[in-house]
Amino acid sequence: MAPLLSLILSLLAASVIAEDNALPTLSDVTAAEAFIEASEVVVIGFFETPSDETFGYKEFVEAAKSVKHIPVALCSDKEAWAKLSIVSDTVTIFRKADNHQDNLQLSETKKVEADGLARFITMNELRYITEYNQVTAVGLFQSEVKAHLLLFINRGSGDYKVLKDRLGALAPEFVGKVRAGKQQLDLKRATQQNLCYIDSDMKWLMPEGEISNERVREFCQSFIQGDLKEVKQAGETHPKIEL
Repeated sequence: MAPLLSLILSLLAASVIAEDNALPTLSDVTAAEAFIEASEVVVIGFFETPSDETFGYKEFVEAAKSVKHIPVALCSDKEAWAKLSIVSDTVTIFRKADNHQDNLQLSETKKVEADGLARFITMNELRYITEYNQVTAVGLFQSEVKAHLLLFINRGSGDYKVLKDRLGALAPEFVGKVRAGKQQLDLKRATQQNLCYIDSDMKWLMPEGEISNERVREFCQSFIQGDLKEVKQAGETHPKIEL
């Protein structure tokens, strides 16, 4: 009996592992909308027939393992497809930061690789607080919102997490108006905290002082209302315009 019991336990364990590794399936419109609403950024693979024989499916599942910090799901329900304007097998990223979805229609792609799908997801993974780097910059400047709030701060600073959380709490107030972002610099390049707005080629610098919720909110609102003026930092003879 012992070998039989061992075999049963092994099969049960294998079943749990397979279930844990499987991507969740969104069965209808309600499930799809709830999944999208639950996180700042989500990815859905719309496959009419999700199987290893389907073009791009295996690569999509593999890519999902590389972006574990992003919720990923599958959807084959045609009503959900229609509601979300999906017409064929597609990998889609949904972002709350600018209320936008990026579609990668697989039928228009000659070759699909897991690394390429993972890069597509990472490039377009824009959150309320987005770390600016060479990868995220692509999606950042192709987004619907062209005005960005940048925080220049040393990642090793004790204020790093505090300010990141503070901006993250404020960002939803300005969805569709501006994007909050953070620029990570090392200590040799940045020794103080600065906030500035980027809009096309124009830049505005928030006056020196505490980066508090109230001051950041006032700074953002002044920009939106068109009241923001170029500001000189103490000791400067010219407006600070360089990033």
